[in-house]
This record gives sequence, structure tokens and C-alpha cells, in this order.
Amino acid sequence: MSTSQVPSTDEERLAQLGYQQELHRRLSGFSNFAVSFSIISILAGAITSYGIAMNAGGPLAITLGWLFVGIMVTFVALAMAEVCSAYPTAGALYWWAAALAKKNKAAWAWFVGWFNFLGEVAVTAAIDFGAAITTSAFLSLTFDMEVTKLRTFLIFLVIIIVHGLLNTFGVNLVRLLSDVSAWWHLVGVAIIVIVLAVVPDQHKPISEVFFEVRNETGFTFGGAAFYAVLVGLLMAQYTYTGYDASAHVAEETHDAARAAPRGIVMSVVVSVIAGFFLLTAITWAIQDYDAERTTELALPPAQIFIDAAGHNLGTFLLFICMVAQWFCGMASVTANSRMSYAFARDGALPGSRLWKQVNPRTGTPTNSIWLCVTLSTLLVVPSLVNTTAYAAATSIAVIGLYVAYVGPVFLRRMLGAEFRVGPWNLGKWSAPIGWIAIVWVGIICVLFVLPVAGPITASNFNYTIFAVVVVLAFATIWWFASARKWFTGPKQNVIEKAAHGEQTMPTDPTA
Repeated sequence: MSTSQVPSTDEERLAQLGYQQELHRRLSGFSNFAVSFSIISILAGAITSYGIAMNAGGPLAITLGWLFVGIMVTFVALAMAEVCSAYPTAGALYWWAAALAKKNKAAWAWFVGWFNFLGEVAVTAAIDFGAAITTSAFLSLTFDMEVTKLRTFLIFLVIIIVHGLLNTFGVNLVRLLSDVSAWWHLVGVAIIVIVLAVVPDQHKPISEVFFEVRNETGFTFGGAAFYAVLVGLLMAQYTYTGYDASAHVAEETHDAARAAPRGIVMSVVVSVIAGFFLLTAITWAIQDYDAERTTELALPPAQIFIDAAGHNLGTFLLFICMVAQWFCGMASVTANSRMSYAFARDGALPGSRLWKQVNPRTGTPTNSIWLCVTLSTLLVVPSLVNTTAYAAATSIAVIGLYVAYVGPVFLRRMLGAEFRVGPWNLGKWSAPIGWIAIVWVGIICVLFVLPVAGPITASNFNYTIFAVVVVLAFATIWWFASARKWFTGPKQNVIEKAAHGEQTMPTDPTA
């Protein structure tokens, strides 16, 4: 990576971008990485969505599919990180869009911001709902609790409320737990891999672990097996979400222009490697594919742990995953609230005056935290009647976040050599990496609105497209009816500018 001259302090760089320091800058480079790594959480996404790929694609989609998607996502992360280095602000994606667009800056910021907001809410919902599924399985194994949709939803409510409270009152604890979370994930993966490699009396043949294809989607048309593999890639693509958190907490990170982009990239790379070993070990340890796929625990990896390692040891492995998922959800609420706070700070959310308030004692956007908790809860309500609600929530998260991820990357490519790079950049590799990222996001946006189960009924309908269309329609109608007349993009709040009533767009990237 090459280096360009930047201001000597984070506060100076933030002021140059138009903001005074409001959030407390307490995060180290490792803590920044830990937030994104915790939200990606291979012990959350890869475990709770394992059943998606088990039904759609089977072992090939689980193992080699994970590697393939991981490589594609690494391109996206690299392209995002380069932009993040130039603009280390909490607004992140939508702020970058406004800074990079040559025309219609406010419109680009508006729509990228709304996709980002949708994705953040959906990923928080999916993470904590996944944590509820895992917790339900754990309680079933330890206390013989019957797993039902209502009980799982109630457990979800407890989890997300606890995460809201921790982010509201336990500021220092959240920072500490984010650091602990990174180590918990790494050590936890190592323990699970070792146990599943050593303890079981038998393993699946390695050839089946990597190349067996299964189609349990209910679709039987010609090429249905290939379609199933493609749909099964949702497991990996969903897990690789949330690493924009490193950018959203940039205003709370020391040496943000370098630490935040490193956090983005390293959280993905470490997840690709650790996740491959984890998923290979789990798939290798499968004892009875059909029985574990349809387990009453509603979580195939839980049954695999029990069958491969025995009740007690298997329950302990599930406990490792459960704790990791609680960590993951806590970090997701943190990132979600920061994005919402920044978007509200620029007047783009209904009731922005309320959501942009920062608690002067804790230095956290308390109201924004509870906005995110409430909206994520509403997104999970369909789980009470819809069997594919979790898959839909994951798809919404993927589409919302990745459209927001790649929007600024596209605009950066349009600028070409005019773009003023930050201290962390891709040099000559910027163009090919950026275009690969853009093409891949276009593919997944089509792929993950497609049906995931057949025959299609009201109970298994993939409502992803409706959630995305509703939010997009709301943002579009509001834009043309009102917002285009007053929304000018990210507002600067530097004291000297505010004193003169100035509201200017982000710093010109070519300056």
C-alpha cells in the first residue's frame, strides 16, 4: 500500500471533513477489527444459516462455496477499505457516496444511506434471531425445553433488549466485550475443529465433504441441483456482512485512516480462513445427514455436535457458539446505532432531531440505539408464521448492505485518477479489484431475491423482494415529494462553520 500525506491527528482529519469530535475516541486498531470480526461472526452466521446450505447445495455449497464467496467478498472489502481510508467518518457509505459523486451528490447519499440503513437493521435482526435459534437449541438440550416459534421469538426479544441496554449503559463493557469476542471466536473455532476432528468414531469421506451436492429445496426442474447450490451461497454471503462496522466506528478509533480500512479487510480475511476450517470440520463430522438436516432442534449444527461428540461435549460446543452469537449481536447493535446516528445527524431519518442526540455522559447515541432495536424486532415478527423468515432476513441484510457497500466503490471508479487516495490504498490494483466487486454485488442482488423453497406457499415465500421494494419505494417517494428540496447530503458541524450557518457537502475527493 502506498502512503499520502494526511493531517497529524484524527481530530484534525475529522475537522477537515467537516465534523467536530463528538463521539469518544476510545477504540484501538484491534478493537476496530474486533467489532467487524464479531459482527461477521463465523460462529453466528455460519452456524445459524448452515441449514440453508445443507438444504440448498449440500456440502459443496457449504465448504467450497464458502471459499468462493469469501474470495469475492475480499474484493469488496478491499475496494471499500480504500475509500474508508480517504474518508474515516461515522457516516461511512452514504457519506462516501456524497463525496465521490460528480453529479446529484445528495441523491446518491440519500439512496445509499437508505440501503445501508435497511441492511444494518436487517443484519441486526438476523443475528439476534439466529442467536435466539441457537439459544433455544441449547435450552432444549440442557433443560429439555420444547422449541417453538413463540418461545424462540421471546428469547429473541430478551437478547435484543439486553444488547440495547448494554450499548446504552455499558459503554466500557461493550468495548471490552468486543475485544474478548474476537479471541472467543478464534479460540472457540479451534476447540470445535479439534473436537470434531478427533472425537467422532467415523467421518464423511473427504470427497463428499467438498464435492457432494444435495438438493432438498423442493424444486425438481432441470438444473435444479445447480440452482440449489447458487441459493445455498446465501449462507456464506450472509455471514460475510457487517464489516462496514469498522468504518462506522471510525470516529471512535485512533489512527482511523489506517486502522479502519485494516479492520475492514482483516475481519474478512481472518473470517474466510477460520470459517473454512470450521465448516469443513462440521461437515466432515456429519453422522446422519437426513436426520441432522431435519432435527427438531431447528439447528442442524447442534444435532451434528451431539451425534459426533456426545450429549455433554456437543452441548458445550453449542454453548461456545451461543456466547459468540450474543457477542455478535451486541456489536451489530453498536454499528447499527452509529450508522443511524450519522444518518440522522444529516437529517435523513424521520424524527432525526431525536435520533441524532448523543448522551453527554456516555458519549453514545442512546435514542438511535433503541430505534434500531425496535425496527429489527419488527422485521423478525413474521417469524411467528413464516418458516423462511430467517432466510428472508439474511437476504434483506445481504442486499441492503451490499448495494450500499458497492455504491461508493462504483463512484470511486468513475473518478479514476481524480480520486485522492488516503494513507491505505490499492495502488495499481484498485481498478480490477473495484470492478470485480461491482459485478459480484450485481449478481447476488438478483440471486438472493429468488425462491429458496418449493412449491412456493404463503408459509415459505421469500418476502425479501417486498421488504427491499417497500424501503426503496419509501425512500424514493419521500425524496421526490420532499427530501430533494431540503436534503443537501451530509451536513458539517464544525463549530466555526456552524457559527456562520454554513452547510456544505463533503470534501471534494479530487482536492
